[in-house]
Amino acid sequence: MKTNPMLLAILNKQFMMIKRFEWSLHYNYAMIKLLHFADAHIDMTNFGSHDPETGLPERVMDFLRSLDAIVQAAIDEKVDLVIFAGDAYKDRAPAPTFQREWGRRLMRLSKAGIPTILLTGNHDISPSQRKAHAMQEFDTLAPEHISVVSNLRLLAPADLEGLPIQVMAIPWITRAGVMQSITSGDTEEEDPLRVIENSVSDWISQTLTEIDPDLPVILTAHASIAGAKLGNEQEIKIGRDVIFPLGLVCNPRFDYVALGHIHRHQDLNAGSHPPVVYPGSIERVDFGEVNEEKGFVIANIEKGHTTYEWRKLPIRKFIDRSVTLVDEINVNEKLIAAMPSPEELKDAIVRLKITYPQGYEVLIDESRLHTYAKDAFEFKLHKNSVSDARSRLPDGQETSSLSPLQLLDLFWKEKHEDESERERLQTLAQNLINQVQSGEE
Repeated sequence: MKTNPMLLAILNKQFMMIKRFEWSLHYNYAMIKLLHFADAHIDMTNFGSHDPETGLPERVMDFLRSLDAIVQAAIDEKVDLVIFAGDAYKDRAPAPTFQREWGRRLMRLSKAGIPTILLTGNHDISPSQRKAHAMQEFDTLAPEHISVVSNLRLLAPADLEGLPIQVMAIPWITRAGVMQSITSGDTEEEDPLRVIENSVSDWISQTLTEIDPDLPVILTAHASIAGAKLGNEQEIKIGRDVIFPLGLVCNPRFDYVALGHIHRHQDLNAGSHPPVVYPGSIERVDFGEVNEEKGFVIANIEKGHTTYEWRKLPIRKFIDRSVTLVDEINVNEKLIAAMPSPEELKDAIVRLKITYPQGYEVLIDESRLHTYAKDAFEFKLHKNSVSDARSRLPDGQETSSLSPLQLLDLFWKEKHEDESERERLQTLAQNLINQVQSGEE
């Protein structure tokens, strides 16, 4: 017997209406099943070529497969609510093709009748308040069951189709908005990051006085929280972060804290209530995340009690190997011995980093290495030639006149790091300096 898709959709919608009506009568006994994910960055194209059938970059298809798995899990497990905690793309101006693919997945949730909250992240918005964010079309077209949150907002049951839960939502907040308060004299604080922190803290305190004390509360935010272990999203991060204190989000009046922005999965309040969870990104962005698994969260939320499970996604392998040559004997045999086996290489993104004395360049048979790695999804060869030459300052310039970052850049050059690696290390150093300057350990 052939099933009528339209009839199924109508029946599913009626079922959800009945379920939510029952919740409205007995919400004190309700448990909400939540799917929480973040940091999709579906338009990352830094590896691979284009798929001839779809025309999409093959690496983008990896991200979309993860997104498909998340959407399917939400539908199969009949979750009550989906929260996406920000960063759909790598920047606020995605190509229309990538917007189409993101929209197709989100519309599956809409058609399934699942209330879905989309939080804007730092990669979704422009520093200018007047420009549209990357998920603006969902605001403009207002598809059923999908809510975009781009300002501080409390979503009550009436905003969530009768679900017996409250969601306090904190999207990424730009410095442009708070600078107006500083220049207009609305605040005596001159540091825009401190203004953001104070404003959010005040909003949380005020909003907690307005919530229904009998209903569970979710706090969702696209933000950096003190104590979080950083992934390599610093590579693609825009600007300096405000870092919120952990105590701000560990308030026991929250029943679950759904975070985004940090790409590494972690619970900052493990074993205690509430869980304060970064689900991590849905795919590895680059080799800085080589050792990180990726996934999403299914949480069962009740007032005063929450359990959750982090679900691992089947993502593409990254393999990173290093070798240092100290003599000229059997150079290429040593390099191949340092690489993964052909079975491990298959369909993986592989990098081999070689450090060697100047003059050994002619001994390295790149063609042989690429042939050995022919079954890899992509093979990157990173060569680092070491010499005794030392970096010199321009005439008349002294080290005392240089900033810490400028001195570090000279050090990286002396270590013969290539330009992309120097940029990565400089970004890491900049963020450490920012944390120290903002008073965080």
